[in-house]
Amino acid sequence: MSCICAAIDLVSHKQVDAIVGTLTVDEAALLSEFTTIPIISLSSSPSQTPPNSPSFIQMSPPITYQMQCISAIIAHFRWRKAILIHEQGHTFSEDSSLFASLSYSLQAVDSSIERHIAVPRLDSSSDPKAFIREELKKLRSKHVRIFIVARSSLEFAVILFEEAKVLGMMGKGYVWIVGNEISNLLDSVDASTILNMQGVLGLKTDFADNSDNFRQFKSKFIRKYSLEYQEEENPNPSIYSVLSYDAIWTIINAEQSKQGKIDPTQLVDFHGLSGDISFKNGFLPRKPDFRIINVIGKSYREVALWSPDFGFSEDVIDFDGNQMRLGEGLTGELSSIYWPGGELTVPKGWSLGTHEKPLRIGVPAKGAFHQFVKVTHDHGRNQPQITGFSIEVFEAAVKKLPYDLHLDAAVGDTDIIADRYEYAEFSQPFIESGLVMVVTVKPGRKESKFIALNPFTKMMWIQLAGLSMFTGLIIWFSEYSTGNEQFVKNSFLEAICSILWLSVTIISFAQREHIKNSASKLVLAAWMCVVFVVGASFTAVLSSMMTVPRLQPSVQEIDFLRNTNAVVGCNGNSFIVRYMIDVLHFKPDNVLKINSVNEYPQAFESGKIKAAFLVAPHAKVFLAEYCNGYTVSGPSFKLGGFGFVFQKGSPLAIDMSEAILRVTQSGHVDTLEQNMLRLLNCTTSSNNRKADDIRLGPGPFCGLFQVLGGILGVVFIISFIRLLRMRWSSVHGSLQVVLMKKIDYVWQCYTRFGSTFSRQKIVRMNVVDTQMEPNLVEIQMAVNYR
Repeated sequence: MSCICAAIDLVSHKQVDAIVGTLTVDEAALLSEFTTIPIISLSSSPSQTPPNSPSFIQMSPPITYQMQCISAIIAHFRWRKAILIHEQGHTFSEDSSLFASLSYSLQAVDSSIERHIAVPRLDSSSDPKAFIREELKKLRSKHVRIFIVARSSLEFAVILFEEAKVLGMMGKGYVWIVGNEISNLLDSVDASTILNMQGVLGLKTDFADNSDNFRQFKSKFIRKYSLEYQEEENPNPSIYSVLSYDAIWTIINAEQSKQGKIDPTQLVDFHGLSGDISFKNGFLPRKPDFRIINVIGKSYREVALWSPDFGFSEDVIDFDGNQMRLGEGLTGELSSIYWPGGELTVPKGWSLGTHEKPLRIGVPAKGAFHQFVKVTHDHGRNQPQITGFSIEVFEAAVKKLPYDLHLDAAVGDTDIIADRYEYAEFSQPFIESGLVMVVTVKPGRKESKFIALNPFTKMMWIQLAGLSMFTGLIIWFSEYSTGNEQFVKNSFLEAICSILWLSVTIISFAQREHIKNSASKLVLAAWMCVVFVVGASFTAVLSSMMTVPRLQPSVQEIDFLRNTNAVVGCNGNSFIVRYMIDVLHFKPDNVLKINSVNEYPQAFESGKIKAAFLVAPHAKVFLAEYCNGYTVSGPSFKLGGFGFVFQKGSPLAIDMSEAILRVTQSGHVDTLEQNMLRLLNCTTSSNNRKADDIRLGPGPFCGLFQVLGGILGVVFIISFIRLLRMRWSSVHGSLQVVLMKKIDYVWQCYTRFGSTFSRQKIVRMNVVDTQMEPNLVEIQMAVNYR
């Protein structure tokens, strides 16, 4: 508030045309109550909302762009949580606006603010070093290692980094990001401050420092500044000097255009050292560019350029009013960075374990199913040894993490349920889960009204019917082509009925027609082989279905257990007990707690329980170990699956979830599960197979069917050729009869009118006709001369 008082005193006693300084919006609003002269602020505002004062002019862009740039850095390195540190503002609205701006920007990149520290202003604290030291000690105990220092004075930053270095918070694993209000002044700090800030990332407002106007301004500024402040090592002008220069020219241009009167709502546009100056409602609407700097050695180096439109790039220029990237740039990638502690690898952003103090994770020491987690004591090393399926999956997922995680323990088979989310974070489930009911089996036979059709599948019955019809058709066609009286004297309708009847009767070889043709007998012999093999198979399968007993669940519905007040068992150290009572509505007295997998068979045999309720992975293990006499029955109640548990808010849960997905998609989890079940080595009895498993389809008979089909095709071709020859012989005989009649008629005409000739020809014709072969005609002519 001292600067406000000084400004009020200056306005009251001096002739002042305008006030230029690093005032906030709230400070400008307070000052405007005492004067109407223009107030030009060089600091960033929380937003572009104009204050109540009409004389306020904002030279710097809103702090929103600065928060977006910081969020882009957070997103680039995939950090998910950060801690915000800043000096308290004069009003609550200043602090809330800063927090809201950064929070919204981080949410857009899937990150968040873990903690928010507002340190009192240095002029309002009696011992700022002690206060900052205590706050840093609290932050050091947190897991998050990303610190954002925003809207803070240079004096505050000097004390902050001095104390952070003393506490070891400028070492490996830590990340510090400072705003432009600190980075813009790094050229004027001493070497000790730079030494305390090694590895810090900063945002420095970018402006064109290669123009002729800036060179002239820089030359005059250095000469004048060096004369007045000879002890300063770096006299180069900062962005605040450039903004102050443009602010003064804004006032000069306004006075010249309005003849000595300044109207903040009607300012003259011009091109200044910081860029184009064109106000709208008292604000500059241009979007700023930020140079990303990395403090290293005795100074800093620029590692990238960020703009709101293009993100990270190497260089961006203005071309015809549009921003254009020069060269390929970094294409969204930050160049190599020197991190705190001299690290060149990107810090993971949080700390849960180190070589000196490894992360400790609890495991269930007395789990009911030791196949998932088994804790034994190694007497040689005098330490516990942890093995099991869940441990192997956890170790495989840790190997997929993009960083090293030092552990001295592992996790267990914990089900993900909604109630537990109130106290812990869960990873992606590494195995599906659900509550199932395991019961004993009892012998029984499969009852069906159409059990006689069950030995064959539907496709097998269809193929048998088709083969029978085709076989009957071929036999009928073969006999018809050879003139068998029992097949040729029927009408068309009778022939169709004869084919259908023959197709049925040949199955049992009870056809009434007499088969004469050799080809037909060949077909019948092949069909006899098919019927014999298929019939024997049908008899064997049907006999097995009707005589061999099948195992069925002793209990099929949960309602039966509830209605009969039956006692059921479950894992006594899990949530299942509460689930059975609250969700499945079992009476508490009917729920028996069992603490070991080996106790379940004893409880079944003694009659203590009628059913056991287990999560699906545990049920697989139980049935793999006790495969004879038990089965799963009834519905399955969906659960969240097995996952790993982490502290509430732990960033490790997200990284482990991604690692688990990679391990699962690679098939490694399935392999581990199969290895676990294979070790139990329980052989299921053959009587436990269902009847549907032995139904026969066309597959086993394909070869036999193909042989029969080939024989049918050959016989069909032979019969077709034979029928064509028979038809041709009949037509040829008819033509010969007609021809002989014509010749006889011509001869009669000749003998009647041939007496006028002196000689007579005597023609004798003998026709030899055979029954099955074509007619042979022999014509003999004798000539008698008188």
